[in-house]
Amino acid sequence: MASSAAFLLLVAAALHVCCCRGQGGGEGAVAAIYSLGDSITDTGNLAKEAPPGAFETIKHLPYGVTFGRPTGRCSDGLLMIDFLAQDMGLPFLNPYLAKNTSFDHGVNFAVAGATAMDPDDQSNRTFSLKLQLRWFKDFMKSTFDTDEEIRKRLQSSLVLVGEIGGNDYNYAFFGNKSVSEVEKLIPAVVHTIIDATKEVLDMGASRVIVPGNFPIGCFPSYLTAMASPEQSAYDSAGCLNDLNLFAAKHNAQLQRAVAGLRESYPDAAIAYADYFNSFLGLLKGATALGFDENSTHTACCGAGGRYNYDERRMCGVEGTAACADPSAYVSWDGIHMTQAAYKAMFRLIYHGRYLQPQILSFPEEKNGQT
Repeated sequence: MASSAAFLLLVAAALHVCCCRGQGGGEGAVAAIYSLGDSITDTGNLAKEAPPGAFETIKHLPYGVTFGRPTGRCSDGLLMIDFLAQDMGLPFLNPYLAKNTSFDHGVNFAVAGATAMDPDDQSNRTFSLKLQLRWFKDFMKSTFDTDEEIRKRLQSSLVLVGEIGGNDYNYAFFGNKSVSEVEKLIPAVVHTIIDATKEVLDMGASRVIVPGNFPIGCFPSYLTAMASPEQSAYDSAGCLNDLNLFAAKHNAQLQRAVAGLRESYPDAAIAYADYFNSFLGLLKGATALGFDENSTHTACCGAGGRYNYDERRMCGVEGTAACADPSAYVSWDGIHMTQAAYKAMFRLIYHGRYLQPQILSFPEEKNGQT
């Protein structure tokens, strides 16, 4: 784990900047959390499906090593959604596809590998935002008798729409499309996210969070696949300029669209979670947060190379190994983050200044204890 003292200092500074009181429709306790998204949030849905392929590895160690066992999460341990639930005084969210489990305090519909848009190739089975939204609606209708009961439940709940859309871009980039080609996808991806958010709001949601994309040019997977011999291709943090500029364009369009939602739904509290700048803040303060300053772009679990990432030998397969101390690393497997990094991100966003606006109230006794 990163230094607890550093975290307490971070929290104190964050709370000085932005107190954690709800705004508008966000006032009051959160009784349940409902989440849509991809591997950044999935707490076990993909693992329940057990498809063949690279993601099969998440069902086995070293995934989950910090938690003590594999849980279907794409990390060595917990995710931001887990720390959010914990600080809200709620249990961890169970995955929707789990059987014989409790959904009394919310449901996680997120699936690793999910896209915002439906795939063009319908033979390519992917868990799009549209499918997750259908699961959400089916669940609410099967759990509550009337639309009014659904609205009442959602008015005391928090709904996360994302992070999603990252895989739409990942599949395009790793399918050898250029940055300019992938940029053409941004309006459609953003439109899909906003349409899903509208549907959730129309169902009665009063508190909704829409996260943006990460600075993907800082991730070992992209740093490996798109390495450049030109020093000018990298910024002062060692990240790829063009890819971060691309992610910033997605985020700018998404933020404008979220601002439009606030105008259309004035009685709801709608926030944008800034994954981009909070991640850059994490990198800038990595040493103070307990991370190894020489390993901020290196995967903890991999098969060697400059960034310890090889797409042909992903974490968990034969020939790969995990580092001795995941808490010293930001990246777990080159694509996803470590529990320690997710915890730091959670603090920066939900107890800091990267949730815009701050729409959540946390039980006072929970602050600083995750």
